[in-house]
Amino acid sequence: MSLYDLLVIIHVFAAILGLGPGFVMIYIVTNAKDMRQLRHAYHIRNRIHHFVMVGGTLLLLTGLGMGIMNPYLFSQYWFLISLVLFLVALAAGPLVLSPRAKPIKEILADDRIQEIPDTYEVLAKELFFYERMTNIIFLIIILLMITKPF
Repeated sequence: MSLYDLLVIIHVFAAILGLGPGFVMIYIVTNAKDMRQLRHAYHIRNRIHHFVMVGGTLLLLTGLGMGIMNPYLFSQYWFLISLVLFLVALAAGPLVLSPRAKPIKEILADDRIQEIPDTYEVLAKELFFYERMTNIIFLIIILLMITKPF
């Protein structure tokens, strides 16, 4: 087995272990009925997010590593578009998602709040919209990786 083959294997496992859990992060918190359940759901969601971060980092590193080992990949549009889309999704974390998650974290941190406030619903709806957009980006990347259309 070559180093390139090893990178491909790590890349595929990183996609499964890193991106897979990211697709259920919204679902985990949507069924909470009260603040206790919501806080617990966000606790689980935050733990899952660690898998997403590690998997995403491995995806980027192994993808770039494969490109360095086979420079022709940088001439393939499917590879370049995938890389650009990945960087866009990566940038969405601190630029789009984190600012929208911050007020939700403040609500969750306030132990005086026992019922899910209406403001949470508005904030979560906006956050989840952008999370769904990043999920769509990841699905497009996966499709490009599988089909290599151009």
